[in-house]
Amino acid sequence: MYFFLLNLAVLDLGCISTTLPKAMANSLWDTRAISYAGCAAQVFLFLFFISAEFSVLTVMSYDRYVAICKPLHYGSLLGSRACAQMAAAAWGSGVLYALLHTANTFSLPLCQGNAIDQFFCEIPQILKLSCTDSYLREAGFLMFSAFLGFGCFSFIVVSYVQIFMAVLRMPSEQGRHKAFSTCLPHLIVVTLFISMAIFAYLKPPSISSPSLDMAVAILYSAVPPAVNPLIYSVRIEALKDAILKVFLIIFFRNHKVPVSLHR
Repeated sequence: MYFFLLNLAVLDLGCISTTLPKAMANSLWDTRAISYAGCAAQVFLFLFFISAEFSVLTVMSYDRYVAICKPLHYGSLLGSRACAQMAAAAWGSGVLYALLHTANTFSLPLCQGNAIDQFFCEIPQILKLSCTDSYLREAGFLMFSAFLGFGCFSFIVVSYVQIFMAVLRMPSEQGRHKAFSTCLPHLIVVTLFISMAIFAYLKPPSISSPSLDMAVAILYSAVPPAVNPLIYSVRIEALKDAILKVFLIIFFRNHKVPVSLHR
């Protein structure tokens, strides 16, 4: 679990670093300019981090399934080699998806100017600048992307149905509480990730406006990566204990006071 959390943290850091630093720099210099190559790189990196993160969340649901439903086989099914292979597959799928999507998007001719009404290069805003027939081609690719996303979401749902069935059969209340507390952070992160994406891309056109689109873009691009570490750090007791011990050791060492830690 901690190995996949490390991957998730790196992806969150990369995701939020793709959009916000450029937006902050433009705000400080009172400009909205970005080069064509910079826009393409921003789209590629954002798609890569988002798609790889969703893949890692899908793999983490399988990790929770094996840990709770098949604990005796956890070491054989999810050893260090298997974890590394699944993480590599998640990162590799993100690279492939981002490469294909970026190449398809920037192969479209821009027929309606070059001003994007957003604080970063967002694909729906780029598509508004393209020609009508080219827009339909990209829309087909977006439908394919939605199909892949729905497949990952279905896998997560099936995994948690099996997990909840196994947890409800546990005779020990302490065991049920431990299992639920282990799965709860992942469920919250997945729910936040999917709900933000659905609201951003499937909201009714009747309520769409430039200010609302800007606010929604900030929410789905910045809030989940910033909140995910907080969710996991609050829920994982071992991490809290480790941080507390480190601070105590540093404090007492600086004050030359011997300390003995006990639970």
